Amino acid sequence: MKKPILEFKDFSVQYIVQARPTLKNINLTIYEGEKVLIVGPSGCGKSTLSNCINGLIPFSYKAETTGSLKIKGKEANELSIFEISTMVGTVLQDPDSQFIGLTVGEDIAFKLENCCVMQKDMKDKVEYVAKLVDINSHLYSSPHNLSGGQKQRVTLAGAIVDDVDILLFDEPLASLDPASGKTSIELIDKIQKETNKTVLIIEHRLEDVLHCDIDRIIVMNDGVIIEDTTPNKLLASNILIKNGIREPLYITALKYAGCHITEEMNAKNVEIIDINECKEKLNSWYLNSVDEKKREKNKSILELQNVSFQYNEEKQILKDVSFNILKGDMVSIVGKNGAGKSTISKLICGFYKPTGGKIFFDGEDIEKRTIKERAEKIGMVMQNPNQMISKTMIFDEVALGLKVRGIDKEEIEERVYKTLKICGLYEYRNWPISALSFGQKKRVTIASILVLNPEIIILDEPTAGQDFKHYNEIMEFLLELNKKGVTIIMITHDMHLMLEYSNKAIVLSQGEKIADDLSMNILTDDRIIKVANLKETSLQKLALKSHIDNPKKFIERFIEEDRGGRK
Repeated sequence: MKKPILEFKDFSVQYIVQARPTLKNINLTIYEGEKVLIVGPSGCGKSTLSNCINGLIPFSYKAETTGSLKIKGKEANELSIFEISTMVGTVLQDPDSQFIGLTVGEDIAFKLENCCVMQKDMKDKVEYVAKLVDINSHLYSSPHNLSGGQKQRVTLAGAIVDDVDILLFDEPLASLDPASGKTSIELIDKIQKETNKTVLIIEHRLEDVLHCDIDRIIVMNDGVIIEDTTPNKLLASNILIKNGIREPLYITALKYAGCHITEEMNAKNVEIIDINECKEKLNSWYLNSVDEKKREKNKSILELQNVSFQYNEEKQILKDVSFNILKGDMVSIVGKNGAGKSTISKLICGFYKPTGGKIFFDGEDIEKRTIKERAEKIGMVMQNPNQMISKTMIFDEVALGLKVRGIDKEEIEERVYKTLKICGLYEYRNWPISALSFGQKKRVTIASILVLNPEIIILDEPTAGQDFKHYNEIMEFLLELNKKGVTIIMITHDMHLMLEYSNKAIVLSQGEKIADDLSMNILTDDRIIKVANLKETSLQKLALKSHIDNPKKFIERFIEEDRGGRK
């Protein structure tokens, strides 16, 4: 019989700066060797739970705790942060925030150096874990020069190098392209099976995590545990939807077709789900599609002509990239980590200057326009909110751009409050930004741009770290802006977002444009998926499993139903 490794009994947490507890009477036991997924909407207490497990509460974040939390049978409040770190290894959603060493090898060895391990033993251990996570060929590279997936391998190696018992992953897929995210989940699965470590994963991208087996899923909301069950039981219920968590797309499609999901269907993965009793309904639903009205073709608002960019002679980032975005378009720019997606946004906004080619806004070459002049028409929301935030309080941050532009106080207050409500931040309007989660900070930066009403909004990973409720609120708000003529450009790894909201997608690979087409055409093209590190949508897999003759039309039917349900 497996031993308990984590035991919560009537455990509550209340931050010093808050009036109510964030966690309320948690009772939860996790056993040695289990792999457990924790899901829930933003602010539900997931991160607080993980911060108690790895010791950040109370050592970094001041909070009052009641009840009991035992790690390997020892009361957590009697352990030092160092003692906890020898039992719990944490991999954060932002790998850059964890790097210490100048090279990959130094970074992995950091914990061993603190424990005064002999140099020969240290080198052996570093080489062993580097090989285990497949980063051994980069031991002398700077961690900051690696791709997103490689960075995560380094932080994982650093977490397991001293043989911790518990591995805690906080949003491990947030910054990864789809193929790297899939590889990351496979890597976590491999580590867990080879070492029998206890693995806890906190992640919004439920479908991606379920690519590999999970023992249990813990659903949290409003500081309490709503459900603790197996993936098959959970997917056969309506608990996810009721608690604002996105279901896997293939589950949603089955429900649209009128299919009843049962535990016996083995619904945890589209590859193995039993849909024999659903095929007729799926085919009937698929054939009952409506031809979508063609959109009117508007004039060009943004055009790149043979744009190239390089930092130096050795490294070219972009090579002769050309594309045309029409006024009122809603476009996704996708591709693997390091493909040049974010560089394009910085060229458009004027942070970088092209080394070749031209950029046109509304038919005019903008080469001589300053960053400030471009910002009057083009707003950009960066991937890392900490790189944008400059004020202490939420209201002041969102109001900053309006104050700089000389807008009167009454209008500022009206526009800021309206935007905060749309972004799900109104109740936090008088909070300090330091008290927010990463996902909430992201919404603050989006609000600070949306409040300015630009003609084009460029968003770098707009939904990273967002729960389904806030994802929908932000995307629906962007959709409303788009309907009013605002052009939306989204740099994203989220294939759901690309599929459901984009008029078209531009695909980059190794600095070159390899596709510019409808999203469903791109996500059903095996060559593009492979070259650009994208991922085949589960809708296509479901269509093939159902022997549907035209998977593209099946996906189009899903998008039609999905958009109809949002009206």
